[in-house]
Amino acid sequence: MEGLLAQATVYLLSIVIAVPLARRLGLGSVLGYLIAGMIIGPVLGLVHHNESEDLLHFAEFGVVMMLFIIGLELDPRGLWNMRHKLIGMGGLQILITGGVIMGATIWAGQTWQTGLALGMILSLSSTAVVLQTLSEKNLIHTGGGRAAFSVLLTQDIAVIPMLAVMPLLATAGRLTINPDGSISRASDAAHDTAAHGASLVEGLPGWGVTLVTLGAVGAIIFAGIFLTRPLFRYIHQANLREIYTAVALLMVVGIALLMNAVGLSPALGTFLAGVVLANSEFRHELESSIEPFKGLLLGLFFIAVGAGINFAVLFRDPFLIIGLTVALMVTKGAVLYVIGRIFKLRTRGQWLFTLSLAQAGEFGMVLTTFALQQGVLSTYLGARVLLVIALSLLFTPLFFILQDYLRKKISERQEETPHDDIDDQQAIIIAGIGRFGQMVNRLVQASGFHTTVLDHDLKTIQLMRKFGFKGFFGDPTRPELLKAAGIESARILVVALDDPAAATRLVKYARSQRPDIFIIARARNRIHVYELFKAGADKIVREMFDSSLRAGRYVLEEMGFSEYDAAMTEQAYYQHDREALRSLAELWDPKVPVSENQAYVDRSRALDKEFEAALITQLDQAREKSGAA
Repeated sequence: MEGLLAQATVYLLSIVIAVPLARRLGLGSVLGYLIAGMIIGPVLGLVHHNESEDLLHFAEFGVVMMLFIIGLELDPRGLWNMRHKLIGMGGLQILITGGVIMGATIWAGQTWQTGLALGMILSLSSTAVVLQTLSEKNLIHTGGGRAAFSVLLTQDIAVIPMLAVMPLLATAGRLTINPDGSISRASDAAHDTAAHGASLVEGLPGWGVTLVTLGAVGAIIFAGIFLTRPLFRYIHQANLREIYTAVALLMVVGIALLMNAVGLSPALGTFLAGVVLANSEFRHELESSIEPFKGLLLGLFFIAVGAGINFAVLFRDPFLIIGLTVALMVTKGAVLYVIGRIFKLRTRGQWLFTLSLAQAGEFGMVLTTFALQQGVLSTYLGARVLLVIALSLLFTPLFFILQDYLRKKISERQEETPHDDIDDQQAIIIAGIGRFGQMVNRLVQASGFHTTVLDHDLKTIQLMRKFGFKGFFGDPTRPELLKAAGIESARILVVALDDPAAATRLVKYARSQRPDIFIIARARNRIHVYELFKAGADKIVREMFDSSLRAGRYVLEEMGFSEYDAAMTEQAYYQHDREALRSLAELWDPKVPVSENQAYVDRSRALDKEFEAALITQLDQAREKSGAA
């Protein structure tokens, strides 16, 4: 028990120290986990290699749970709608990358069975690293992020036939043609003595393993469709939250046990179960029960990968292994870049798609281990393949940093694109024509006023023109564009840009050029309100504020307030919030976090108490007048 507690303390302490530090340095949490693992493993020796391997098997449940949650968010119809990207982008990536690696392996003197196994293993990318990083950077819903997700999903599905084919490669590799033309099976001591770890398929021929594998997948689909709903209805009667958590964990652990028994990846089994349950009424309950476990175990998985890097093997052939890792990532990157061009990804999305998937993945580790058990790969080759995969995972966060750099460079280059020649100057200038700016523009124009609309998104401007609205392409923060739009004579400037920093710069510049112009600015949040206030905006509108107030009014009405009382409470809160913002803006210091600004915190608490007392008094007085009337 003491050893287990000591080991847990080492892992948790390394997470607490390394991960926040890596996030602050802009390296991302994944690289923080990997570095923490290397420090407590190969560097300081606090964790031994066999201990990291044991943890890796345990922490693989983080990947298992992540695939289960992904499956819950993708119903079969969603998969069908993505079929073109899944078959096209994902299928091409696996076939081309696997073919290139197989050809290079055969050219290097290996057998075709080894070449095909390595092609399958190294064609896979890391679902855990890529999705975690895309989520942290809010890139999952971009064009490049969706394309990367499609390829990852195809790879995850492809692991099923890959694992089914691997025993057949082992069988083919042990068949020899005798001089008399007969076929015999060559002995393979490594394979005979390998610990298969899968009792259901031990001793079966290759075709038998394949049939058992497909049967297990069919059983998961059958149980998900016909057995889970009665189970959930039975559990629902207990009305205990922890029972849902127990059922969710039971499903994941049970499917993992079944998949291990037939030599399949547990993550793929849980992914299939998630897809089957995607339309279930209990989907959200399952997702919320699994989420906390997934985050912690996924972090432990990355730590175990870092701790498991075998520096002894690396230092024995450093140039060879690092060279192979770089060659792998460059090869995969080149294939991905070509596929991105074929499917006409935009420049930013193409670089994100290329750089995010250029590594090998955790399923590659699973396949490598399985190939070693089956005798498809030798121990010497398997150890180096595992090291190449681990190093590629370590390099991946650096590729995301490179992608951020390229994105900024591309943005700067796009800003240099010549803007439209503006031939129309109006009293009202609207900078930014997204959802917020569109509503403002339509209301103002419907009221009989003309506007000059500016936006740096050419597609948005072109779409506006199709619907009969005039707009001009260009960066609204550029002084020459504002001058051409008539900033010197305009009466009102509406700043509706999506980028908070750009909006603040525009307000500050416009106020410096025109002290008398009336500026209405859109704010992302409360802190952005203070920044715009300091920059000189006259009216500041938080993008979610009015809709939130309306929702709150509906809640009050549903809870028994009359329409009058609810509307009066809404109006009172609106006035209080405006006055509070002005008061707190004077105390706000951009150099000090709000939670550490004691004067700001004290004033905020005092204002909340004043508002509650004033609101109660106001409601009582209104009700007394209403009763007297």
